[in-house]
Amino acid sequence: MASDPANPRQRVVRVGSRRAKLTAAPGTFAEPEVTDDETVAPVRQGEGPNDARLRQDVPPHY
Repeated sequence: MASDPANPRQRVVRVGSRRAKLTAAPGTFAEPEVTDDETVAPVRQGEGPNDARLRQDVPPHY
């Protein structure tokens, strides 16, 4: 399949001997968008009725 300059595509770029990554897709930015920490991980508002029990529970295989 020949490359078409009118239809750019992502390319696979070798990063190491066993790793590879994709280039940014056409029409997007390669860098991630920076957001405030408050919007990413909201703070807990309160305790639910079974939160304490869920923290104490241990899976049966332990």
